[in-house]
Amino acid sequence: MADEALVVIDLQNDFCPGGALEVAGGDEIVPLVNDLIRRTEHVLLTQDWHPAGHSSFASSHPGKRPFETIDMPYGEQTLWPDHCIQGSLGSDFHSGLAWSKAELVIRKGFRPAIDSYSAFFENDRTTPTGLAGYLRERNIDTLTLVGLATDFCVAFSALDAVKLGFATSVRLDACRGIDLNGSMETMLGRMRDAGVALI
Repeated sequence: MADEALVVIDLQNDFCPGGALEVAGGDEIVPLVNDLIRRTEHVLLTQDWHPAGHSSFASSHPGKRPFETIDMPYGEQTLWPDHCIQGSLGSDFHSGLAWSKAELVIRKGFRPAIDSYSAFFENDRTTPTGLAGYLRERNIDTLTLVGLATDFCVAFSALDAVKLGFATSVRLDACRGIDLNGSMETMLGRMRDAGVALI
């Protein structure tokens, strides 16, 4: 359908088994995502794209460990292992992903001082990526989200999409989550409450 798009979130090597921030079973969704890509006219991708020494890396904060949280000027931030560093093998899309059909790749997390989970906004919740404007200019108003990880980048993207007025679905069978301190249950509930269709 001309007014619908598939948004593939961060299906990158570092989020797949063996990667720096692996999501269990992250590579299992590739065949299903490829099938959805083949059957969808408009395909968009996001790519986590951090400079070395990014402020969201635990290694940038002496004495801190991955998955601890700290307060940043924009709010609470989970600290992560170094991952998806610009130009690294880990930042590449999974080698099995049929990504060449994508009309747009939104890179996020490239500003050194701020993380970005959502495809639409940095973690300050105000700095836009430009995706909403692109979709509106293309008259696309319906989105299906797939990818990694369900409870972080997929969920924050879906919540922002609904808030911005897009009819939004998440294909849970084509996502995998991290589940950090119950984050899966929390974020599935938040998406449901916000009007995201979980299918």
